[in-house]
Amino acid sequence: MPFLPHRLLRQAQRRGLAIDLAFVVPVLLAMTSLAWRLGGTPAAIAIATLAAAIAGIQLIRRWRRHDATWLVRRLNDERAGLEDSADLLLADAAALPPLPRLQQQRLWQRLRADPPDLRRSWPWRRLLPAVALPLAVAVLALGWPPADPLPAGPTAAVAGRDAVVPAPPPQRIGQQLRVQPPAHTGLPERSSTDLQAQAPQDSRLHWSLRYDRTPEAVALVFHDGRRLPLRLHEGAWHADAVLTESVLYRIEADGAADDAQRLYRLDAIPDRPPQVRVLQPDRSLSLATPGQRHWDVAFEASDDYGVAAAAQLRVVLAQGSGENIAFRESRIALAGSGEPVRKRFAHRLDLAALGFAEGDDLVVQLVVADNRRPRPHEARSPSLILRWQAGLGAAPTGIEAVVRQVLPAYFRSQRQIIIDAEALQKRKPALGDADFVKRSDAIGVDQRILRLRYGQFLGEETEGAPRRPPLPTDDAGEEHHDDDGHDHGRSAATADLHDHGHDDDPGQPQVFGRQEDVLAEYGHTHDHAEAATLLDPETRAILKQALDQMWQSELHLRQGRPDQALPYAYKALDFIKQVQQASRIYLARVGPQLPPIDEGRRLGGKRDGIAPRAGALQRRDDADAAAIESLWRALGPQQDGSDGSSITDSLDGLEAWLRQHPDRAPDALSLYAAIDALRRQPDCADCRTALRGLLWPLLPRPPAATLRRDDGDAQGRRYLDALRREEQR
Repeated sequence: MPFLPHRLLRQAQRRGLAIDLAFVVPVLLAMTSLAWRLGGTPAAIAIATLAAAIAGIQLIRRWRRHDATWLVRRLNDERAGLEDSADLLLADAAALPPLPRLQQQRLWQRLRADPPDLRRSWPWRRLLPAVALPLAVAVLALGWPPADPLPAGPTAAVAGRDAVVPAPPPQRIGQQLRVQPPAHTGLPERSSTDLQAQAPQDSRLHWSLRYDRTPEAVALVFHDGRRLPLRLHEGAWHADAVLTESVLYRIEADGAADDAQRLYRLDAIPDRPPQVRVLQPDRSLSLATPGQRHWDVAFEASDDYGVAAAAQLRVVLAQGSGENIAFRESRIALAGSGEPVRKRFAHRLDLAALGFAEGDDLVVQLVVADNRRPRPHEARSPSLILRWQAGLGAAPTGIEAVVRQVLPAYFRSQRQIIIDAEALQKRKPALGDADFVKRSDAIGVDQRILRLRYGQFLGEETEGAPRRPPLPTDDAGEEHHDDDGHDHGRSAATADLHDHGHDDDPGQPQVFGRQEDVLAEYGHTHDHAEAATLLDPETRAILKQALDQMWQSELHLRQGRPDQALPYAYKALDFIKQVQQASRIYLARVGPQLPPIDEGRRLGGKRDGIAPRAGALQRRDDADAAAIESLWRALGPQQDGSDGSSITDSLDGLEAWLRQHPDRAPDALSLYAAIDALRRQPDCADCRTALRGLLWPLLPRPPAATLRRDDGDAQGRRYLDALRREEQR
């Protein structure tokens, strides 16, 4: 719809809505006032809700009557110059023929020159009486004195009689609890007619109570005995407090007995300290690499209400060794980034500026706080250590000289072999045949090394290059060179694969044919599967299948056919994953050796040398636990006729115990409420059951005990009597 017709339509709709509201609102006010006077607050709320819903439906229907059809009709009626063609104003000019388009342009010129006013005029003659009459009814309903005015004294005499009618107790007709959370939580202030609430700790609470008749005094009585008097201001009773802990309370108003029967609960939600998580590095102890100049650290801090924008990075540099260690501490301010409740703190440490040198330890720790005021919670991250290992220095002595420090042998994984084989297969068109076979053979060598590594778990011996035995004809003084054309021992790769403690000892030359030398040269105790790490049979079978697939993969790779080796390599990788998920077990090679059973003592009835079992498991001596247990038994269904005074004394003792041990009970406030309910209604069976159920978690756990075996039947008793008579002889 074009702008000008749309504006005219909206003006007409708003004027109509204003006139309708002027008629409806006074009537709603009068109906609500009469309902409140005759039926009280619940009736007034019900009538107001129903009447407002009906009026809203009618207003919406009247609003929708002003549509495009109504607008065209009104424009034709108001402006004769439009020549009953106002519908052309709402049509699309591009879709009109030339003659209607020309007519549309002429109509727009006339409408812009003199726009009409389509709004309804105010019906003042009908509106004034329609507003004045309902307002008068509302004023009379609200201001008319009650049918039984409150007498000056506590009682009122009935006319013509000597009977005395007591004044009705004051009734609460309005209540409100306003909760203002602490500023650091960022939560908005809220109000509710429910006098029970859950709020953050240290929230400010404001009570506002109204009564139909003003009581003498009103106070809030808490479960721990504290009283908070309310003050009267402008017909309402007000009180303020700070929620420092979870409490129960009741409202005591003079003359209003119903208020004191109910307990209200306020739960204080404690503010948890921030949680700090290390993002970088991924380990607590990092080793400095050669040439490292910086160290990046990153942390993530989260809090339930918000983390402080700034944090402190505590940096400690430890220098020296032994007892001569010096510490130097510094702090670096960091600014966080991210959401208010979750911030990230990152920093790059300049190792040279900190004086980090060889043999030093650099320890960092993030100290972060939340936004709580005036005493913020503070949390610290785990300590991160960057260590620059010291050099070997002088030659070690003593036992340190015996220790052989060898770095572990690194070899390719099965996944890397698959990746290399696939990459080589893709490059086959660009490589020559000889180069392709050479590279495939190199991958096959890696596959062989990996197969031998896994074969050690099954007790298989690693393969090495064949070596000729030392002959007695070798010249001890013969000099060898690298280019003399013969082998000088095992190659580096073979030595790495065969490093099992069989290094040649130059001090003791081997003699050809001697039994000890032959066994030392070719015999190994771990040639047997039983000497290897023990695995369960299923895992050993899976590992054996993986080795078989590796063998086939190696065979095709060494022959220059990586495409045929890939299926076997994938199967080997799948078996290796299954083995990695299995659990290793270690079994003892000897069975249990139990002492022999003395057949002569069986069925003899003698207990010589057997420790007595009586008193082995003693019940703990806890007077408080005994009192709780006695109360739990007294509240049982079979104790309904028990003395009420003893239960009252037990309740007093339980309440005192709760004040001394507030952390022993899972829900102390529920216990207080159950105790209070039983005090007010001693004959309430449901109150007894509820309190008994809450006492169950507080009962001491009974100690473990062994059941004494019964004497058996008559035949068993005769047998035992015969044994006793046999002992007396």
